[in-house]
Amino acid sequence: MGVTRTYEEINEKIRKGQAVVVTAEEVIGIVEEKGVERAAQEIDVVTTGTFGPMCSSGVFLNFGHSNPRIKMQKVWLNGVEAYSGIAAVDAYLGATQLPENDPENKVFPGRFSYGGGHVIHDLLAGKEIRLEAVSYGTDCYPRKRIDTLITLKDINEAILFNPRNAYQNYNCAVNLSDRTLYTYMGILKPRLGNASYSTSGQLSPLFNDPYYRTIGVGTRIFLGGGTGYVAWHGTQHNPNVARNELGVPTGGAGTLAVIGDLKQMRPEWLVGASLLGYGASLIVGIGIPIPILDAEIMRFVSVKDEDIVCPIVDYSEGYPLCKPGNLGLVNYKDLKSGQIIIEGKKVTTTPLSSYPKARQIAGILKEWIKNGQFELTAPVVKLPSAGDPVVINSLPERDVNGRNGRRW
Repeated sequence: MGVTRTYEEINEKIRKGQAVVVTAEEVIGIVEEKGVERAAQEIDVVTTGTFGPMCSSGVFLNFGHSNPRIKMQKVWLNGVEAYSGIAAVDAYLGATQLPENDPENKVFPGRFSYGGGHVIHDLLAGKEIRLEAVSYGTDCYPRKRIDTLITLKDINEAILFNPRNAYQNYNCAVNLSDRTLYTYMGILKPRLGNASYSTSGQLSPLFNDPYYRTIGVGTRIFLGGGTGYVAWHGTQHNPNVARNELGVPTGGAGTLAVIGDLKQMRPEWLVGASLLGYGASLIVGIGIPIPILDAEIMRFVSVKDEDIVCPIVDYSEGYPLCKPGNLGLVNYKDLKSGQIIIEGKKVTTTPLSSYPKARQIAGILKEWIKNGQFELTAPVVKLPSAGDPVVINSLPERDVNGRNGRRW
């Protein structure tokens, strides 16, 4: 009879310091040596990790009330606007938001050297941040302007809430045109000058739980150097994509919405990023423990880079014009080798995410669990999985002229 475990049984072993925990990288050799069934009997938890730009990220902030009070209509943090249409002194700062004057950079137009992700990092690093806010004024909130300096300690709540993180697979981006492209996948050199990819492959969380059996709403995770949780499935979550015989998606699939207390995080695991000619982002560190409930999950977590493929996509025309098809598939072992073959040409690969950092995250989470600092939580709601009715829409473009005579 195969091994079966419950979350409570694993947590009891964690509390006693008896849990056997390995990383998703370490487990590969163990399974090769001992087989899936025996490895499943011996191992309780496998840890994963990823560290790369995750544009769909940001933080909810509550600044506290000034005297006299102000209802913040517009808010800027170090010149970067945060969305303030929530309540009087609440705002949401998006990682990709830019200061209005940044594209006018005189050294290199479009350098985008500072944005929302950098503000988040600076808050974590303990730096003073300039807060500017304006208002139209009301009887209960009469103040119309404030300009001050704040730190993270001055803020009441700073809740990191990222609507789409930890993408389950993604494109390998190339450029077939004769000019350099500046994209969210980094700089793409002309005429297949490089191939950019962004995932940690065999260490990436959702590759190790391809059907989301253990990762769901309420799952406790490593987030930005602190503890966070999966809040929901992420935006653009699409489990109904082509998968290989191991269940691994062969293109972009599942995503996670995650949440956590920014004040418990660390600046080395949430880093502002500038993508030259494109914009700003936030590099996010995420680690997720996978409980070995049975042999099937052990088989999933022993996935190797050579078992995971992604599509090679031309970003000069195919991607921006939403054209179907790609330039073939490539596995992550080849991508990590530093060179792949595309249309008969040797192409240098350029990772946008950091595998060494992902390995470090998986190792930190492993030690937290082994030391009894981090217990596992069972999902309270499962994420939509393969076969569930999930629809991914494209934005419709309709004629709005004369719509009910209303001016928009």
